[in-house]
Amino acid sequence: MYSNKVQELLKAEEKAFNLFDVAETRGLIIAGKTEKQLNEELYALAFELYGIKKFWHKRIVRAGKNTLHPYRENPPNLTVQTDDILFFDFGPVFEDWEADVGRTYVIGNDPLKHKLKADINAAWKESRDWFFTHTSITGAEYYQYNVELAKKYGWTFGGDIAGHLIGNFPHEQIESESRDNYIHLDNHKDMFAPGVLGTKREWILEIHFVDMEKQIGGFVEQFLV
Repeated sequence: MYSNKVQELLKAEEKAFNLFDVAETRGLIIAGKTEKQLNEELYALAFELYGIKKFWHKRIVRAGKNTLHPYRENPPNLTVQTDDILFFDFGPVFEDWEADVGRTYVIGNDPLKHKLKADINAAWKESRDWFFTHTSITGAEYYQYNVELAKKYGWTFGGDIAGHLIGNFPHEQIESESRDNYIHLDNHKDMFAPGVLGTKREWILEIHFVDMEKQIGGFVEQFLV
């Protein structure tokens, strides 16, 4: 049985993924729009569906070669092309509970892009299952596992983190100079260790695979539970 905290985080995540589902159903995710335009449309849709305007981190829509860029970068605004790949990374806040979700879409029939999308979804589940075979593991160890997992699938891991803490808004402060709250090579703290208040910490897992030669990337992100 999940704790109340986990149940609330799962409810928030379900609403966030529904936002993407509705956007897809309404035909919003199409070629010819800029990343900024699509971002603004999803923001408006979030308000329409849930009445929310609060996001705990910047909203990201990345298409084409911009899918190579990790979260912290701010590449130029691109237009979604025919036969393109793109991903969303949104962190909406529902009644003071955070969600942080990422999903990849392929417009067209390019087999390599569809393979990338399938691989990141499969890898996320594989990584999740592997994580829960442990009762103790550092953020550095788990990050390295995901780097090797990318190689196993024939890709390169695209970010310097593979996830982070999640919780109430605002969650345990994430500071740029400290990596203890990230799945990162410099985090040597046990991910299963309690937080500063002695409570169980919850994590988000991010899978970002890229092909630098083909200039494409895919991203999936959700609650590690």
